[in-house]
Amino acid sequence: MTDTPRLELIDVHKSFGTKVVLDGLNLSLAKGESVVVIGGSGTGKSVMLKCILGLLQPDQGQIRIDGEDTVDLRGAARERVLTKFGMLFQSAALFDSLTVWENVAFGLIEGAGMEREQARAIAIDKLSKVGMGEDMAEADPAGLSGGMRKRVGLARAIATEPDIIFFDEPTTGLDPIMGDVINNLITECVQDLGATTLTISHDMSSARTIADRVAMLYNGKIIWAGAVDQIDDCDNAFVDQFIHGREEGPFALEVT
Repeated sequence: MTDTPRLELIDVHKSFGTKVVLDGLNLSLAKGESVVVIGGSGTGKSVMLKCILGLLQPDQGQIRIDGEDTVDLRGAARERVLTKFGMLFQSAALFDSLTVWENVAFGLIEGAGMEREQARAIAIDKLSKVGMGEDMAEADPAGLSGGMRKRVGLARAIATEPDIIFFDEPTTGLDPIMGDVINNLITECVQDLGATTLTISHDMSSARTIADRVAMLYNGKIIWAGAVDQIDDCDNAFVDQFIHGREEGPFALEVT
């Protein structure tokens, strides 16, 4: 008997009017697994993530967390599921009205009702995990570089020690060196927690660093999935064109 997947999407559909975005998407993540979903802009990666988080309602299908279908959960039941999640947003999405440590501790204080002193201590610890000292705790997020904002966002994502962490284009807007730093920090922090992670990205360097398994989303479906070390030898023409950034291929045929 196999273990229940930590996260499972089964025949998920989502349309906006006549535009079909997700068209029978199936994806499963085992406990402790890191999966990166790749695909071009507009292929539905963000819509998939919003459906998992409950920000959008799928038209059809199931989204199971630890075996429980969460699609129709509302109120306290939805909040219970959300406590299992951590999230690093594409732009870090920090609150500029709060200090760095208050941003990191936001879920602990507002979500878990933790006392500020205890939450601050945890925030300081998580900041150290991403290479930021206590001297940065009172800093204003508005004055931070893009890379530093991503670090704070990562510290916030791991602060509640969630079961599942979502990464939305974690290296977007960063130079290659800082992107590599963030990728390595993600890997280290996730391994420390033993969390399951789902990342959406078009950055193959990032995918190769943080993924156990890669899945490609195209036309609303996963058209290929496999171990990250299999991707260069896969026989899928769409994947081959995407990962090598080639102009010629099935994608090019569709836009000519």
